Amino acid sequence: MENPLVSIITPCYNSEKFILETIQSVQNQSYQNWELIIVDDGSNDMTKFIIENEMKSDLRIQFISLQKNIGPAKARNIGINQAKGKYITFIDADDIWFADFIENSIKTITQTGIHFVFSSYKRSNESLKFVYSDFIVPKKVIYTDILKTNSISCLTAFIDIEVLGKKTMPEIAKRQDMGLWLKYLKEIPFAHGIQETKAIYRIRENSLSRNKANLLKYQWEFYRKIENLNIIKSSYYMLQWMIRGFIKYNN
Repeated sequence: MENPLVSIITPCYNSEKFILETIQSVQNQSYQNWELIIVDDGSNDMTKFIIENEMKSDLRIQFISLQKNIGPAKARNIGINQAKGKYITFIDADDIWFADFIENSIKTITQTGIHFVFSSYKRSNESLKFVYSDFIVPKKVIYTDILKTNSISCLTAFIDIEVLGKKTMPEIAKRQDMGLWLKYLKEIPFAHGIQETKAIYRIRENSLSRNKANLLKYQWEFYRKIENLNIIKSSYYMLQWMIRGFIKYNN
C-alpha cells in the first residue's frame, strides 16, 4: 500500500478544555490516511458533544462512549482492539502533534527498517507555555533502558503492527504504556528515537503522571508483578528510576 492506514488511539475523560485542539492537530497532519479512535471513559462534561460535533464533518473519527469510567489502560486497549491500520500510535486528549508527525514517523520506519519509532517533544503547561526544556529522546532504547526511565512518550510512540503484531497494554493504574513498550522490546533489538521535536506534551498539575503520591509504590509493583523481576533487580531499577526522574523534571 502506497499510503497505509494509521490508527490513532485517544482515551479521554472530562477533556472539554483540550480535546478540540488535540483533534485539530490530527486533522492538520500532512499525512491524511488515518482513523482516529476516541474512547471516552465516562465523561460527565461537554467532551462527548465536542467529539460528536467534529464527527459530523470528518468520517475518519470513530467514537466509543463508555457508560462508566474504567481507566486509561482499558480504554486504550478498546481502541487498540478496534484499530485496523498498518501503524498504530497514541495521542492523549490534551496533547498536540506537529503537522509532520505522522509523515516523519512513517518516513523514519521506511528509511531505517526499524518498526518501532518515537520522537522528541516540547513540554508545556496547560496554557501551552513551555515551562521545561524540550525532551530530546535517545537515538535508540533497549529493554533495560526503559526499565531505568521511560523515554518513550505515549504521545510519540509509532509502531508498525503489521510487522510487529498488535499487543495490548497491561491493565494497571499507571505505567501501562511502559508495559506495552517492554512487550515489544522483549522481541526486537531496540526502538529508534527521532531527535527532532514533533509534538507538545501538556503537563497538567492534576495528572496521574505528575502526582507523586504512591508513585514509588506503583513503580515497585510494576517491576515485581508485571515484569516479574527479583528483589535485587527491582531495587537497582528503582534507584535508576528515581535518579533519572529527578533529572527529567528538574531540567
